[in-house]
Amino acid sequence: MNEQVANPTEETLDPCDWDGLQGLAHQVIDDAIAHIRDVRDRPVWREMPEQVRKAFASPTPERPQPLPDVYRELQELLMPYPMGNIHPRFWMWFMGAGSFSGALAEFIAAVDGSNLGGGNNAAALMDLQVVDWLKQMTGFPESAGGTLVSGGSMANIIGLTAARTAMAGIDVRAEGVAAMPQQLRYYGSEQAHSCHQKAVELLGLGNRALRRVPTGPDFRMDVSALQDMIAEDRKAGHRPACVIATAGTVNTGAIDDLPEIGALCRKEGLWFHVDGCIGALAAIAPENGRLVRGLETADSMALDPHKWLHVPFEAGCALVRDANTHRNTFAVHPEYLEEKPRGIAAGEYLHDYNLQTSRAFRALKIWLTLKEHGTEKFGRLIDQNIAQAHYLSGLIERAPNLQMMAPTTLNIVCFRFDPGALQEAELRELNTEIMLRMQETGIAAVSDTSVAGHHCLRVAICNHRTKREDLDLLVQEVSRVGAVLTCGEGMGAATTD
Repeated sequence: MNEQVANPTEETLDPCDWDGLQGLAHQVIDDAIAHIRDVRDRPVWREMPEQVRKAFASPTPERPQPLPDVYRELQELLMPYPMGNIHPRFWMWFMGAGSFSGALAEFIAAVDGSNLGGGNNAAALMDLQVVDWLKQMTGFPESAGGTLVSGGSMANIIGLTAARTAMAGIDVRAEGVAAMPQQLRYYGSEQAHSCHQKAVELLGLGNRALRRVPTGPDFRMDVSALQDMIAEDRKAGHRPACVIATAGTVNTGAIDDLPEIGALCRKEGLWFHVDGCIGALAAIAPENGRLVRGLETADSMALDPHKWLHVPFEAGCALVRDANTHRNTFAVHPEYLEEKPRGIAAGEYLHDYNLQTSRAFRALKIWLTLKEHGTEKFGRLIDQNIAQAHYLSGLIERAPNLQMMAPTTLNIVCFRFDPGALQEAELRELNTEIMLRMQETGIAAVSDTSVAGHHCLRVAICNHRTKREDLDLLVQEVSRVGAVLTCGEGMGAATTD
C-alpha cells in the first residue's frame, strides 16, 4: 500500500493582508506627493550623518521584517539625502527634474511587469509608439529604426555600432574588426562627450580611431579642420567612416554646424551621427528649434527623454535612419526566441534593435508624460530654460568680480568669480571652494569644468522648477561667498547656522 505524501508548504511574495498593504500604499503616495510638492522648502543637498552611512553597511537580511517598518527605515535613511536633481536650484549636471506623473508611470510599469524584449503585448506596442513620437519630434522619417535604451551613452553606442556595420566594408559581425580591409576612422570635436571614446573602444576600433577635431572660439567643430583630417586619413590608407556632430556640448552647450557637417558627410560618403542628448529635443521649442536645424538629416541620433522631457531615469533613445541597417546590426534569433504567427511570441522582437534581451518598460513614463502635457508645453519649457540661461548670463556680465568664460548658446552658462590679481591655480581653488560651500549649505548645486584651459563654474539649466529668482540668488551667493573667501577667511568646510 502506497503512503500518501503530504502536500508541501508553498509560499508566495503576495501579502497575507491586502487591506494593510493598501493602507501603506496610500501613505507612500501621500509622502511622495509631499516630497515633490515641498522640494523648494528643503536644501538642495545635505551630507549624510555617520550613523546613516553605517546603516548602509548592515549585513544581508535573512529574516522578514514588517513592511511598515522597512518603509519607515527608508524614510529615515533614503529620502532626506537625495542627489538633489529635482530641486529648482540643482544645475550641477544636465539631467531632468522629474515629475510626479512620471514617477507614477514607473510604478504602473512595474505593476504591469512586462519585459520589453518584444512580443505580442500592449507594452511592446506602446514602446513602438513612443519611438515613433520621438522620430516625429526630431524630424526623422517614419521608416527609421529606433529603440529606447538606458540613456545617452548607450544611445550613442547604438548609433556608432550601426555606423560600423554600414562602413566596415565586410560583414563585420561575422568576420570581426581584424578582417576589415582598412581601419575605420570616426571624427568628433574635442568637446564631444567621453562616451564616444568608450564606444570606439567597445567596438574594437581603439581610442586612436576617434579623431578629435579642433573647435573655434565658439567651441563648435572646425569643419575646415575636419576636412583636412578626412583627407589625411584617406592618404594614410585608413577609411573615414563617421562624423559625430554634437547638438549641445556638455561643457558649454555649443552646437556644431549640423547642416554643414551633414552636407560634408554626404559629399564624402561618411555616416552622419548626431549626439543630441543635450539639445536634440530643442527641435520642438518654438523660439529655439532653429538652433538644431539639420539634425533631421542624420544617419543616426542619440537623445535623452530623461533630460528635457523630465521623465524619471532611465530613458534614452537611439534613432537610425536605415531601419534595415539598424536591425542587421543587432538581431539574433536563437531557437528559444523564434517568432510565432500568433500568441505571445507573435509580433516584432524589440531586442533586435539593441543589446538588451531583458528590457525595462521605459516607454510608459514617456507616453504618460507626453499625453498629460503635450509637446507644445515641453517646447515652451525648453525655451524657458534657454531664456533663463541668457538671463543668468546678463546677471553675470553686470556683476563685479564675475566673469563669463564661454558664449551662452543653449542652456549652459560657464563663469567664475575673479577678484583680479590671482593666478590660475588660485582661481581654481577659490571657485572650487565657492562651489562646495554652496552645496554644503544646500543653497545651490553647480558643477565645475575647464574651458579653453581655464577652470570655471558651470550651470546647466534643465529644470522645470527653476525660476529667475533662483538665478538671482545664485549670483548673490557666488559673489558673497567669493568676497568672504578673498577677505581672508580661507578655505575649508562650510558651516551652517
